[in-house]
Amino acid sequence: MKRILLILFLAAGCFSSFAQSSDEYIKLKLQRKENLTVKEWNTDARNKTKWLDRVTVYDSRGHKISETEYNQYGQSWRETYEWNDQDQKVRETRYNDKDKVAYIRKFEYNEDGTRKKQYTYLPNGKLYTVKIFEYSRSDE
Repeated sequence: MKRILLILFLAAGCFSSFAQSSDEYIKLKLQRKENLTVKEWNTDARNKTKWLDRVTVYDSRGHKISETEYNQYGQSWRETYEWNDQDQKVRETRYNDKDKVAYIRKFEYNEDGTRKKQYTYLPNGKLYTVKIFEYSRSDE
């Protein structure tokens, strides 16, 4: 019985340590992106012509707040993102090449931080789809 308790105690300590290191890793990853703008450029191998492909912008907390894709004619699409205090994306808005709203997505989360539901709305505000997330583990 003492052995079982000792094993359970050690296992709980390892899991706690893993969870802490995982949280620290996420925080460090976000810190690396604080107030960052990333521009991706394409170049032609023959004549060295260069053109803008994508721009990604991160806020002061390291969350992606916008992403814009370009083509030869200008903006192809753009997305903006909103985050809550628990570092969860709560809203995503997609714009088309004319910078008009194509759709809006809103997210709900479970208590453990996993996504629960995703609602997709049309530009006129009508609900278009609801996606429900289900999680299961297989014991092998």
